[in-house]
Amino acid sequence: MVGAAMLWVGWFGFNAGSALTSGADAGMAMLVTHTAAAVASLTWMAIEWLRFGKPSLVGTVTGTIAGLATITPASGFVGPMGAVIIGVASGSLCYVAVQVVKQRFAVDDSLDVFGVHGVGGMTGTLLTAVLMPVGLGGVGFAEGVTMSSQFVVQAIGVGSAAIWSAVASFVLIKITQMVVGLRVDPDIETQGLDLSEHGETGYNVAFGGSSK
Repeated sequence: MVGAAMLWVGWFGFNAGSALTSGADAGMAMLVTHTAAAVASLTWMAIEWLRFGKPSLVGTVTGTIAGLATITPASGFVGPMGAVIIGVASGSLCYVAVQVVKQRFAVDDSLDVFGVHGVGGMTGTLLTAVLMPVGLGGVGFAEGVTMSSQFVVQAIGVGSAAIWSAVASFVLIKITQMVVGLRVDPDIETQGLDLSEHGETGYNVAFGGSSK
């Protein structure tokens, strides 16, 4: 929770700071960032409450990060109403994505990077075009630009980033697999890499264990 709170505050730095000035644009970016994160946290909490009978702290802060990741591409272009919509969308879609990635595909993604940052980032990028109209509190479109044309631009950006990420990740994974391997043995993993791979002994010594 402390780490997520620090990350939440830090997120203001690069969303509002992207305005490069302390003015209305930075203020709006900070407001929508905060709003989306709060709404996404509550959305994730509500889903867990309905599904399991009680929310979890880890789930709630995961919703926070989902909201932050999703609002980032839109933070300089949408208003408070758009932030609420993005918060609900990110809390819901990222929750589903995390369940699918971990359960259906059995991917060992302990930090939910794809389900939260990947799906959230793509969702926010696409929703930017939908939520930019002045009627929704956004900055509006440039002359000659329509919602549909802007959406196409955003979709091309998402597709290009997805293809590049997939190809680059595949190459890096193959190189890593050939050089050092992708996983350690199950016994070593259970013991912990601090002890088996890095020779850390501080924890044992501090709690009365052997330093050997």
